[in-house]
Amino acid sequence: MRFASLGSGSRGNSLVVDAGDTKLLLDCGFSTRVTLARLGRLGVSPEEIAGVLVTHEHSDHIAGVFKFASRFGIPVYLTHGTHAAILRKLLPFSGYRLIDSHETFAIGGLEIRPFPVPHDAREPVQYIFSNGLHRLGVLTDTGSITQHIVDVLGVCDGLVLECNHDLGLLAASDYPMTLKRRISGHFGHLDNAQAACFLRQIETQQLQHVVAAHLSEQNNRPHLAVSALASALNCSEEWIGVAGQEGGFGWRQLS
Repeated sequence: MRFASLGSGSRGNSLVVDAGDTKLLLDCGFSTRVTLARLGRLGVSPEEIAGVLVTHEHSDHIAGVFKFASRFGIPVYLTHGTHAAILRKLLPFSGYRLIDSHETFAIGGLEIRPFPVPHDAREPVQYIFSNGLHRLGVLTDTGSITQHIVDVLGVCDGLVLECNHDLGLLAASDYPMTLKRRISGHFGHLDNAQAACFLRQIETQQLQHVVAAHLSEQNNRPHLAVSALASALNCSEEWIGVAGQEGGFGWRQLS
């Protein structure tokens, strides 16, 4: 099982999970043209994608989902709440599959466990992917860490973890105060210290990869996110990956 990112940040997000015979796309915040180019960079054709999973309705996660899925006949999986929030955009698209935010389901060779997160969306979820041998956890777009999040992500082999902002940089930015409060609030985004605190609450001995994701280009710096996570894991900073906005990150293998 392996995973890679097409890009991560406020201008678009998408992750590819590959279990051999099953390849899934998690979110698609890019145009079809950009998505195809970045899939090609990873050696993946759109015909190989068995499904697109949606975390929530914000445009940096769904801007390209339905055009891409419609063009290639790919089913889209989303919660009832997310479906209701973007119902108008779904009118010309019939390939959606409604999922329960607490119920595990399977697509091909991958088992997918959605779990709810506190974020300012209708019914946002994040996901755990498993091929029966390894577990990949994805946690972005959550303003705080709940006990349920700690429980479901307690043991993973790979983790893509939001490090959206540094509190000092956000406070000093020229963002309006209302936006600063939204970002740093209970239903906003994780800062570097929150992400590090989360790592201290879970079992980390099994982790093969940790990638900092959804970094704000204005209110964070890669070295700050990496430093926070490395400190929490007591590991070298070189071991921590970073998902970039333009380049995402290349394939990472779980074995």
